[in-house]
This record gives sequence, structure tokens and C-alpha cells, in this order.
Amino acid sequence: MHATIPRMSTTPPDTAAPHPLDPLLSPKDWKRRLVLWGGAVLVALAALLFAKLCDGAFALFRRALAFSPWAALAITPLVFAGLSWLTNGALRATRGSGIPQVIASMESADDAFAERNLSMKVSAGKLGLTALAMLGGASIGREGPTVHVGASLLYSIGRRFGYTSHQDVSRLLLAGGAAGIAAAFNAPLAGVVFAIEELSSRFEHRFSGTLLTAVIVGGVVSLGLIGSYTYFGRVEGALPLGAGWLAVPLCGIACGLAGGLFARVVLALVAGRPRWFGALRARHPVLLAAGCGLALAGLGLAFGDGLFGTGYEQARNFVQGHPHAGVEFGPLKWLANLVSYAASIPGGLFSPALAVGAGIGHDLGLLFPGQDSTVFVLLGMCAYLAGVTQAPLTSAVICMELTDNSDMTLPILATVLLARGASALVCRTPIYKGLAQLLLAAPAPASASAPAGGKSA
Repeated sequence: MHATIPRMSTTPPDTAAPHPLDPLLSPKDWKRRLVLWGGAVLVALAALLFAKLCDGAFALFRRALAFSPWAALAITPLVFAGLSWLTNGALRATRGSGIPQVIASMESADDAFAERNLSMKVSAGKLGLTALAMLGGASIGREGPTVHVGASLLYSIGRRFGYTSHQDVSRLLLAGGAAGIAAAFNAPLAGVVFAIEELSSRFEHRFSGTLLTAVIVGGVVSLGLIGSYTYFGRVEGALPLGAGWLAVPLCGIACGLAGGLFARVVLALVAGRPRWFGALRARHPVLLAAGCGLALAGLGLAFGDGLFGTGYEQARNFVQGHPHAGVEFGPLKWLANLVSYAASIPGGLFSPALAVGAGIGHDLGLLFPGQDSTVFVLLGMCAYLAGVTQAPLTSAVICMELTDNSDMTLPILATVLLARGASALVCRTPIYKGLAQLLLAAPAPASASAPAGGKSA
């Protein structure tokens, strides 16, 4: 008989299996959590301060218009020109919505690139200059800039605590951007979906709990300071199966095409096309911005002051079934948004996109007098936003959370999918991804303070 030789263990005797509670007791993990949670609190506070600042600035502009509607012809071009001059050097990274800067910083491993686009100086400049743009009546939103500010805050806090690797920076930017959207819209679920769909091409499962907690912290701070509210108020509209479902393909295709056209034109303008536009922006950026401001002022003077600002009031009235704007509002707000973005000033796209979609949806609803008009408005909003961003889930969740309406879930999901497909027929590259690619391809400035022409986002 052969003796049985016992199998030797390959595990060193002093190596123990990890305990399930080790992550809860690890000082390293707790340090990271505290950085993210503390940063999320600061992001929420900054978002609320930013909202008050922008609302106050736009209220001053409205007071000037109440004194004389012609005041816009002086104020808007002057503010646009001043913003162009201020952002033509060290504050260049404050231009546009800010979301492309966050995406590009996540994709780039260049520390200098991230520092140029996410420093505290850029964050403070984004706050102040976007509010200044609202003081000039620019047709912009604050949600994109809030994402930029949120990402910048967590980036700066993380660097101070030693989180400098590319993976750590990407995680901080993801959490900061998500907390920014959640606080700006008071929509926590939208913040999570936005982070997954728009900011990151992949979702790290191990980071999901920390990300969700950062969003929840930001939402709780917002809830505690300003209470529970719905951005546009509760909408009771519903779309039972039947002829009313014609609203889904109609809004999805029409608003998706309009959003895709907007994205395509913006990407072309930022890339310097047509050539005459690129040459004018490179040689005379301040003059170009003043011309854009004059065009916006002319539109507002001719068609109403709803073309200035975010369009929140007009969109809310459409959603609530009490429209104060006419059938021309949607197309003209589309043009006002484009003119504002062409000026290369700080400002976002979300709120104005919702206003454009609400206006177009209202117009489409007039074709079906027997149907609930608020259904068309809601579908138009989510479809146009999906057309601009090509982020259908984010668009659907934002619109459902902003109106506290779950009865429209299936029609909204069907509409945004159609809108995403229609938009892709016009603009193959999603707008934020395309703007981020232009940022990454642009040469680094010779110095932080030297004026520079060329591409901007």
C-alpha cells in the first residue's frame, strides 16, 4: 500500500482571508468617503448659491427691461463683449457649459490639462461670469456650469488630500458632476443617470456606492435648505393607449431633428466653420460677441423678453397648461440659444433646451386639439433635450423628476429613443463628446494669461 501524502497548502500561514468588514474599518476607505461626502456638501451649497446669484442677476436685467425695453440693445452687447474679453485669456476654460471640460479632463491623463480646466480659479470664474451673462440676458442655463463647478470643487479637494492619480481624479469628477446635476435640478436620480450616461463611458461597480452617496448627500443638503419642490411643478398629464400615442413619434422625430440640428451647428461653429466665422472669431472675438449680443437683443425686442434667460418661466407655463408665449417661442428660443452659444461666453444648455422643447411640443399639440396639450409639451421637452445631448436616459429621467410624473414613463422612454435616433441622422457625434474632443485636440496655451484665439467650448 502506498502512503497518502497530504496536500500542502499554498497559502502562507500568516496570510488571512480578508474580513467582510475590512472596507468599513479601513482608514484609507474612510478618508476617501469623507472627501467625497464633504465635497458633495460643498457642491450642493455652491449650487444653491449659484442659483440665487443667477436668479438675482437676471432679475436685475428684467428690471432694466421694465424701465425701458430698449435697454437690452445697450446692456446685452456690452456684457457679451466684456465676457469675451475676460474669457480670452486665463479664464478661457470658463467658456461654454463646462460639461465638455469635465469629460475631456476625465479622458486626458495630462495633469496640466486638468489643472487648466478644473482649478479653483476656473470654478470661481465660472460662477461669477455665468451670473454676469445672466445679467446681460444671455439665453443660457446654469446646470452645465454647476456640473463644472461641482467637478472642480471635488478635484481641488481631492488633490489637497493626495488623490492625484488619473483613476482617483476621474472618480472625483464623476461624483462632483453627478452631485452638481442633482443639486441644480433637485433631481438625485437624474444625477446618477447623468454620471453614467454622459460623463463616463463605463460604470465602475465598486464605485457605485460612493457615487450614490455623494449624490444623496448633495440632494439632502439641497432639501434641507430649500425644502422639497418640483422644478416645473407636478404635471397630471397621461397618455392612454390610442390615437394620442401619435404624439410619441411626432414629438420624438420633430424635436429630435431640431435638437440634432442645434448640436451640429454648435459643433461646426466651435470648430471654426464656416471659415469666415472662424476667422472673425480668431481676429475679433470681442466684436463677434458684441454682434451676437446685439442679435439677441434685437430678437428679444422684436418678439418678447422670453427669449432672454433660461426660459424657465415660459417652459413652466407651457407645462402647467397656461402658456403665455405664442407659437413662435420654440423656434425663436432655438435661435436665441444658438446666438448666445456662438458668442463663446459661459453658460449651459439644459434649461434653454427644455424651454425650446416645451415650445415646440406646444406647437405640435395644436395639431391635435382634442388631446391634452401638456402631454405634447412634456414629450417635446424630453425629446428635444435628448436630441441635443443624445443622452436619452438622462433626458427621460430629468423630465420625469422635474414634473413628478410617473404615468408618462413609457411614452417618455419611447419618445427619447426616437429622438436619439433622429438626432443621430443629423449629428453623428453627441454635442458634449464632440466639444470635449475639440478641447483635447486644441493646442495648449503658451501661458495661462496670454490671450488666445482659435477653438473654444
